[in-house]
Amino acid sequence: MIALIQRVSRASVEVDGICVGLIGRGILALVAIEPADTEARAERLVERILSYRIFPDADDRMNLSLVDISGELLVVSQFTLAADTRKGTRPGFSTAAAPDEAKRLFDYFLTTLQSRYPRVQTGRFGADMQVALINDGPVTFTLTA
Repeated sequence: MIALIQRVSRASVEVDGICVGLIGRGILALVAIEPADTEARAERLVERILSYRIFPDADDRMNLSLVDISGELLVVSQFTLAADTRKGTRPGFSTAAAPDEAKRLFDYFLTTLQSRYPRVQTGRFGADMQVALINDGPVTFTLTA
């Protein structure tokens, strides 16, 4: 599993012009599922996102996690993160999980996340989404599990 996480001051996601997820200060996580991913990897990614220290402490050092600041989390499925971009000028998607398996594992990831942290919003799996964000920093990291 891959997550591109961004520290944001706010973020939102729309489907068909309707806002389906909106957060203030926190993390926007774009998540991709790969063929070899498992529930154990999903659980590991949940832990990493919730505990990754990307927020400033009193000394302005990245030393606080999302949980530490009681921030919000917006999770958006994004299969293009799993694309093979090593050659050519067009991405290949055979490195992303098949849609049915990706949805099953993404739903497991999201359910696990929501059971451990109450401040989670999400987009809609497989939908054409418009994501807006104010990246704070900018601070962006890629996490894998």
